[in-house]
Amino acid sequence: INQMYAGLVTFEPGARTNWHSHPAGQILIVTHGEGFYQQEGKSKRVLRQGETVKCPPNIPHWHGASPESEFSHIAISSSDKGATQWLRPVSDKEYRSKLE
Repeated sequence: INQMYAGLVTFEPGARTNWHSHPAGQILIVTHGEGFYQQEGKSKRVLRQGETVKCPPNIPHWHGASPESEFSHIAISSSDKGATQWLRPVSDKEYRSKLE
């Protein structure tokens, strides 16, 4: 049985997920606005409409809107290897950190 799921997620300006990881990884397809994506230990990067990100399995990351823009993406993942692991909130310092 294929346990894939997908959802369209919209963030208000400044909104973001907590740090989290996916045992089977995740794919993000940006559909609107401007947002950020950051993997643990790496610099934050800007995401814009039409871009795609492949989040590796079991790597903590976060994503969300920039301070000035709504941000929407389609998130694709699988529960075959287990559920999303939700971690700590993204601090304001992390959110405002230097871009890649």
